[in-house]
Amino acid sequence: MSVQKKVLSMYKIISLKRIMLCIAGMAAAVICCKLIFSSMSHNTVQTASNTGNDGIELPILMYHGILKDTKLQGDYVISPSQFEQDLKMLKEKGFHTVTVSSLIDYVYSGKPIPEKPVMLTFDDGYYNNYLYAYPLLKKYKCSAVISPIAYYSEYYSNSGEKPSASYFHCTWQQLKEMQESGFAEIQNHSYNMHSQNGRQGIQRKKSEGVYEYRLTVKDDILKSQKMLYEKLGTYPQAFVYPFGEYNSISEELLKELSFKCTMICEERINVITKNPDSLYKLGRFLRSNRLTAEEMYTKITSPR
Repeated sequence: MSVQKKVLSMYKIISLKRIMLCIAGMAAAVICCKLIFSSMSHNTVQTASNTGNDGIELPILMYHGILKDTKLQGDYVISPSQFEQDLKMLKEKGFHTVTVSSLIDYVYSGKPIPEKPVMLTFDDGYYNNYLYAYPLLKKYKCSAVISPIAYYSEYYSNSGEKPSASYFHCTWQQLKEMQESGFAEIQNHSYNMHSQNGRQGIQRKKSEGVYEYRLTVKDDILKSQKMLYEKLGTYPQAFVYPFGEYNSISEELLKELSFKCTMICEERINVITKNPDSLYKLGRFLRSNRLTAEEMYTKITSPR
């Protein structure tokens, strides 16, 4: 009321009608300011969890082997206890594990991604992933992306050998069990592009023409794709580059083959947006046994 009296005393020449219009305008302005403030507050909360309109930050951890033998541990092999500490740490820090399918559903269908997403990936499909990592994934209710070398899964499925944690690879039956549990998602890591003479991963040889190179890579990837579908019943939608080696030709080819995601070995935090291109060449952090879980946490959350 006092505010209205001041207004009336200052502007006695203004008609009552205009005063009422002025008051109505002020009320509208107050409401507008409240709405703007509310929107700003909401966006601040969103930004804290998923960087708002700029996308969702996604760190990806890259594992290979898990072994108890300390002599075999190193940059590419950690102990079961270290893996368990990682899972505990991620849970305590509020992270939620996601899979490739989760990302594709978000980008293409708008399906929400959990707060503070993180992806755990295992390259090569070693038997020790099934022996040591799988029980821990179930224990902590976490998911992982396992990308086997199809040649070795085929070989050890038919070898009749007694499984060895140090060198054996997962059989089709073991991969299928993990996939059907919901705690593992299987993706493509080539049929056998790890051990070709004169080639690092799927990189092009110097003596190789573009047509020959494309045909070689295409045949290998499709052979793995066909085999994974026949044995596991699903077509992988991501290709995990052997040794992280890629080039513009391979990226173009994988898109032509309907792959919606590719992963490399560059250490960086990914930003996932509604743009499908944000799912290609995803960077990953190598999980070495030389780091503690806390040091790993610092590594995957530090600004870059």
